[in-house]
Amino acid sequence: MEIIFDCPHCGQELSVDSAGAGQEIKCPTCAETITIPPESTKAAPTPAPEEKEQSSFAAPSAIQSSAAAKVQLHLKVPVHATPAASLIKKSAVPLDAIAKGADKKIRIRTMRHDKCIESGHDKFDEMVSKVLQDIGEPNVVSVHPINYEHFDVQTQKVMNDYGLVIVYRG
Repeated sequence: MEIIFDCPHCGQELSVDSAGAGQEIKCPTCAETITIPPESTKAAPTPAPEEKEQSSFAAPSAIQSSAAAKVQLHLKVPVHATPAASLIKKSAVPLDAIAKGADKKIRIRTMRHDKCIESGHDKFDEMVSKVLQDIGEPNVVSVHPINYEHFDVQTQKVMNDYGLVIVYRG
């Protein structure tokens, strides 16, 4: 039989074998000296029918015999006849954010220098300017330079080249 009681100093629940009644021990939590009462100051919960059957077949483990393991929680899952309301709602986008274009999706445009050469003329700057004008300055999130390699068919060589990655809302 066990004696279950609370430490009078820190409130820690303790469990001691009944043979220790009346002895003085140190609380494992606060290290204060306490006297074990002659009987439990807490009502021991009665084990469930499944627990009784299990305990007759196997020896109880240290975890099962601890005072903390004897606390039983009786929780219920709510049952609704109709679908329950969502607990987490998506926040509405503020009007000032919509005015700034927050409702538009983030998009990416990659511009390669080698694709902007027409009839031997370099039109990279003109094409970048046109794309940026079409996107609109308020919608541009960022512009990043890139370096890449490509195979030039005319010279039959691998060439290093440059370009831009434009991140925008649109």
